[in-house]
Formats: sequence, C-alpha cells, structure tokens
Amino acid sequence: QVRLIESGGGSVQAGGSLRLSCKPAERTFRPYALAWFRQAPGKEREFVAYIRSNGHVTYYTNSVKGRFTISRDDAENTVNLRMNSLQPEDTATYYCANYRSDSIYPTTSYDAWGQGIQVTVSS
Repeated sequence: QVRLIESGGGSVQAGGSLRLSCKPAERTFRPYALAWFRQAPGKEREFVAYIRSNGHVTYYTNSVKGRFTISRDDAENTVNLRMNSLQPEDTATYYCANYRSDSIYPTTSYDAWGQGIQVTVSS
C-alpha cells in the first residue's frame, strides 16, 4: 500500500531549481530513513538520495552530488529534496521510499513508496 505522498514537482528549464517534499500519509508512521529514487522512460528505477531520521547521515548518487540536497523537518515529519542546477537528464518520475533493511541503494531495500511525481527539465 502507498504510505508516502510526494509534492513539489513540475517543469523547469535547464539550470533551474525545484524542491520535492515527501510526507507519510499516516500521522503515526515515523520512518527510520527515507530515500528518493527516480525513473526515466525506458530506464530502471535508480537511487538518488537517502537520509536517516536524525538527519545526520545522508547519501547521494554521484550524478547529483553538489546539486541536490536532502533534508528532514522532524516537526512536520517531512523529507525534502532541493534540486539545483537541473539538467535534462534529471527528467524523470521521482519517488519517495521508506527504508527497510540491507543496502540503501537497491529498490528491494524499501517497503513503502509514494505514487511518484514528475520532474521535467527542458533545454
């Protein structure tokens, strides 16, 4: 069942910025860690960024390091992904996911997902 809700997607020109937000659908759901994945047409869903509940441990895929920033607002139980210097290759559907176990990179380590939100970057 879908337990996470994404918001904040849209269309932007290359070099622009967007901020995505992820919030659990249930008030009682307090994730230990959340991650962002993305999936472009014809490609596999791939890891983008990860953050633990305390906000002190984060990971990014190499292609977004220095451009994307993941953060957590504990008061609102929300995780944000700030995306700067967007490029056309960042165009994809972005998904928020709840970490379960094992390596943080494969999709099989996550047990709850949002429905996805579109990010489109034009040149």
